[in-house]
Amino acid sequence: MKAVMCRRYGPPEVLSLEDIPKPRPKKNEVLIKVRAATVFAGDCEVRAFKFPAWSWLPLRIMMGLTKPRWPVLGQELAGEIEAVGANVTTFKPGDKVFAALEFGFGAHAEYKCMSARGPIAPLPANMSFEEAAGIPVGGVNALHFLERANIQPGQRVLINGAAGSIGSVGVQLAKYYGAEVTAVDSAEKLDVLRTLGADHVIDYVREDFTKRGEIYDVIFDVVGKSPYGRSLKCLTPRGHYLLANPRLTPMLRSLWTSATSDQNVMVAYAGASADTMRQLKELIEAGYIKAIIDKRFALSEAAEAHRYVDAGHKKGTVVLAVEHLD
Repeated sequence: MKAVMCRRYGPPEVLSLEDIPKPRPKKNEVLIKVRAATVFAGDCEVRAFKFPAWSWLPLRIMMGLTKPRWPVLGQELAGEIEAVGANVTTFKPGDKVFAALEFGFGAHAEYKCMSARGPIAPLPANMSFEEAAGIPVGGVNALHFLERANIQPGQRVLINGAAGSIGSVGVQLAKYYGAEVTAVDSAEKLDVLRTLGADHVIDYVREDFTKRGEIYDVIFDVVGKSPYGRSLKCLTPRGHYLLANPRLTPMLRSLWTSATSDQNVMVAYAGASADTMRQLKELIEAGYIKAIIDKRFALSEAAEAHRYVDAGHKKGTVVLAVEHLD
């Protein structure tokens, strides 16, 4: 089968399309014929090994000291079940699915095996493979954080980095919960955010949201770049400050904030599950979450897709369309 291989850390040029053996499902696994995958910031960070200094060594040990331990990148996909293991009863060949792979990676290939009990669910009836492929990672993370904020109708929610994979679903979920949503990102992405339902938009290049004098019940920082102290001052006394990609200093400061005030700072890891994926499917089919596809690339154009995402101009999902010739 064809797969995009990352055999060393570095720029997009380290990626190459190669022939590797087609996997076989173990007794509790399904074999997915991948129809679409995505490239987002997380894939590019792994490829370049671009992580905060405090996490460099543990992540390097986990992911591979001298080269990637999992050379096929990609953390979310949509496709069809081609075969199932002997013990699998929840899926059958021909089922259409979408799935989150997390640190197992492997979506940038024609086929992928994964546990039938993992974060996988039937494809939403109202989405194509390409649309559904861009939902799992952002959806899992947005649900994880915003559910814990217990958003009530009429509350004010600000999302920083709102046009990315997590933020774009976050805007839609916050609106589903009944919030008044302010979305922060660069100017060229603001129209997309309005399309997703944002009530207010802020171009972070022109304006610092912490200096507007506005108060929010929830601040959801997807990109980890909001100023910690000033952000807390923009929260209500019992507000929630949600950090999806925190640096070390905010993580340490969060312990003190949560211990000494009624404000809640959350930095917990978002784990994907089959239940979460089914929840996302229901929200999609009910019309509360839609996909915004920015650009499409062929699997053979993965390096070009990485360069595009690296440039920071992604508005919605960057899709890798997998064309099977067999």
